[in-house]
Amino acid sequence: MAKSDGLSVSAAAPGRSARTGWPAVVAVAAGTFTVVTSEMLPVGLLTPVSGSLDVSEGTAGLTLTVTGLVAAFSAPLVTSAVGRIDRRLVLCALMALLAAANVLAAWSPEFAVMMVARVLIGVGMGGVWSLAGGLAPRLVRAGSVGPATSMIFSGIAVASVLGVPAGAYIGELAGWREAFLAVAGLALLVTAVMAVLLPPLPAEEAVALGGVLRLFRDARVVTGLAVVALLVTGHFAAYTYVRPVLEQVSGVRDSMIGPLLLVYGVAGVVGNFAVGSRVGRSVRGVLLVISPALAVSVLLVPLLGLSVAGAAILLVVWGLAYGGVSVSTQTWLTLAAPRAREGVTSLFVGVFNAAIAFGAFLGGMAVDGLGTASVLWLAGVLALGALLVTALGRVPSGSPGGSQAEPAPEPDRGEGRSVPSSC
Repeated sequence: MAKSDGLSVSAAAPGRSARTGWPAVVAVAAGTFTVVTSEMLPVGLLTPVSGSLDVSEGTAGLTLTVTGLVAAFSAPLVTSAVGRIDRRLVLCALMALLAAANVLAAWSPEFAVMMVARVLIGVGMGGVWSLAGGLAPRLVRAGSVGPATSMIFSGIAVASVLGVPAGAYIGELAGWREAFLAVAGLALLVTAVMAVLLPPLPAEEAVALGGVLRLFRDARVVTGLAVVALLVTGHFAAYTYVRPVLEQVSGVRDSMIGPLLLVYGVAGVVGNFAVGSRVGRSVRGVLLVISPALAVSVLLVPLLGLSVAGAAILLVVWGLAYGGVSVSTQTWLTLAAPRAREGVTSLFVGVFNAAIAFGAFLGGMAVDGLGTASVLWLAGVLALGALLVTALGRVPSGSPGGSQAEPAPEPDRGEGRSVPSSC
């Protein structure tokens, strides 16, 4: 039943209509799209950024590494750091920080300034992603929570596959600095949209960090996080350097980089929604397809991706496979800890972003030490490792949104769990 202290927003607003809630959900999805686009932006701009700031491509890849690391640490900490401040104000402030950081990146006269900007982007990204993941129950009625959550996370998935080609296109047409300015403008626009469309979101009791860490006791959670770490690390070890790979391994001209990345992006969006429609039937079955597909697509680039057509075909397979990673692994973890969704989501965000950072770092070491093609072999081996863990690890039971036996330990919290608006 609803509590009289007003902390449970779902219970406090029984009259909220779908017309009121869904525009707010779209605004949050736009926020997640913007923060992940900001994170991914250097991937398609790596060559011009490294040339302009006079660093190697491997060093330029650290712009992705530092953002992922900061986001990984800030994700579980931001909620406790902001205390009981209204979450609408927090989200707007984080989006404004993101806009300012992208402006700083665009202005950067040297690499050190760029790195400061990327640290700030990491703070904004980790904060927005961690807060956005649990907002659906507070924005729509109980029966719409599942689709609303999917919409919010679709902003992350779509940005992961479309943000890079969009940045590459802007960089090709106007320059890499203008690409950062364009994303800064988008962040300001989303800030305004959030301020108008989001309802007041008073803070609920924060999840204790110790309770979140206790989720590591559950083998299903650990297996899911291991799969996330292997797939995302492998992907970003190669994808961070996809432009040098296409230029040096496939022999693609600069003018074709944008179109090929767009092909990859469209395939990724298709993969995201295709997996989303099937993952509820067998999450392990989906990952047993995704992992080898990702491995094969990168391992074959030095063999079959030696022309524009060959590279395009392999990028389509790569995009289809990676496009389903976030929704499938998120579903795995939700099923593994159905009574601790906020806590397991914060772990998911932390591991996902740490894997982005580690993948970009490993890829940079490989590029500088072993050559560009080595990142493809590294990515393939890690994806095959994910296949092995998926096949042998403990699998969660139940279905998305349902219950399961032996639920994972629930993180410490106060009243925490929101009550459906019909109560």
